[in-house]
Amino acid sequence: MSDSETMPQAAAPEAPGSAPALPKEALEIASGYAFTGPALDLGALLWDGVCLPDAQVRIPLPMLNRHGLVAGATGTGKTKTLQLIAEQLSAQGVPVFLADIKGDVSGISAPGQPNDKVQGRARDVHQQWTATGFPAEFYALGGLGHGIPVRATVTDFGPLLLSKVLQLNQTQEQSLGLIFHYADTKGLELVDLKDLRAVVTFLTSDEGKSELKGIGGLSTATAGVILRSLTAFEAQGMADFFGEPEFDTNELLRTAADGRGMVSVLELPAVQDKPALFSTFLMWLLADLFHDLPEVGDVDKPKLVFFFDEAHLLFNDASKAFLDSITQTVRLIRSKGVGVFFVTQTSKDVPADVLAQLGNRVQHALRAFTPDDQKALKATVKTFPNSAYDLEELLTGLGTGEAVVTVLSEKGAPTPVAATRLRAPESLMGPIDTGALDAAVKGSSLYGRYAQAVDRESAFEKLSSGGAKGPDEMTAPPKKSQEPKKDRPKEDPSMVEQVVGSGMFKSLARSLGTQIGREISRSIFGTARRRR
Repeated sequence: MSDSETMPQAAAPEAPGSAPALPKEALEIASGYAFTGPALDLGALLWDGVCLPDAQVRIPLPMLNRHGLVAGATGTGKTKTLQLIAEQLSAQGVPVFLADIKGDVSGISAPGQPNDKVQGRARDVHQQWTATGFPAEFYALGGLGHGIPVRATVTDFGPLLLSKVLQLNQTQEQSLGLIFHYADTKGLELVDLKDLRAVVTFLTSDEGKSELKGIGGLSTATAGVILRSLTAFEAQGMADFFGEPEFDTNELLRTAADGRGMVSVLELPAVQDKPALFSTFLMWLLADLFHDLPEVGDVDKPKLVFFFDEAHLLFNDASKAFLDSITQTVRLIRSKGVGVFFVTQTSKDVPADVLAQLGNRVQHALRAFTPDDQKALKATVKTFPNSAYDLEELLTGLGTGEAVVTVLSEKGAPTPVAATRLRAPESLMGPIDTGALDAAVKGSSLYGRYAQAVDRESAFEKLSSGGAKGPDEMTAPPKKSQEPKKDRPKEDPSMVEQVVGSGMFKSLARSLGTQIGREISRSIFGTARRRR
């Protein structure tokens, strides 16, 4: 039967045709998506330029923790694809994390607005579209924005991630690791950036420079680079991201009272010009979840699906240690019930070792205007299984809201490559107004827990508490008096002597118990392991 004979039947919105009426090639593709268990509905198959609503393209729910990639050129519909997948995950009780780079994802909390375009799309793919809002929490890094502040302590953030933020080279990264090791073992808590500066300053002072000699030492030049990087970082207004109360990433695993998964939206427009910062903070959230969650193996549905937008920014200029840690985290976090979707423009943006672990693919259109574009297109085509389509031609001809899809079946095997016209999101495709956003944030049960920053005693105060009087003296311990010891009256040792005096740390550890003098256990990403 010819395509023209099947068209009226396939396009009828209320009376779908029978499966045998599909073209043979399309029927073979559709059979690869005929899952029996719970699944997310992505859309309808495209074949020979025709939308075939009888052939639905889906992702099995248990396979969402096998990770994925959503890619495509700017303006091809990647954000709406995230919204579509997030809605269906929430509806099936799975919490979702979304990074809102452009500020237009907040609409997921409000019902969508029906219009001719939405209704036409619903008819095309046989979607029973109903305007629906989903439960959401809104966050902002360090409180820069409307959301609940998300902060991390420097100690828990760790040296590897901080090196990426500060754009340190490998030698400087290793030196920063020594500084963290020293602070960990000596009980000097690095809560915010002034704590780190105080420790670096001490370790290059006359009193402290011998402390690291046995394990490589800290050169004055390297310490200077680190301090200058910290100063520049703070000058950009970034200091607010570090501090307390630190965000508990278990908040991302919550469900709403009606059983739907909570959609956590991290607002990033205020820091979108600091890509290294927000991409590294997203990795911290993921790494923190990784070493907190127990092993669960394969599950009926994920505990969380984490969408990592603008993923290429994470990998740009990354050290080998950093890339190795990302790869290991992505490889192992699946067994803890967490799925990670990287969102970027082309598959070339993701290192091969990471890309190999992404079992679900939604590839929107690519452009091929330049030689580099052509190269990226050919590289993308090579990452797909063998296909009945001419993928080079198809990927440059897809319309907005259309994509090439391949996922893992219920048995874990790749499904046939399927050109797909995607469904329309049921929530608002755009931001909610500022008043509604502020009301949602302040009405959250989490607002009182995280809104107000706290500055408790930590390394800075301990290192400066023994007599520093002015602001210039606060980052370094007081120098020893040159007066002969025999001519001075005997005094009780001050706190600063206990903390920073070479050889005095054991005494301090005994006096303060197990909280001081015990090295912090760190994960594969260098983040501190916390007890919740």
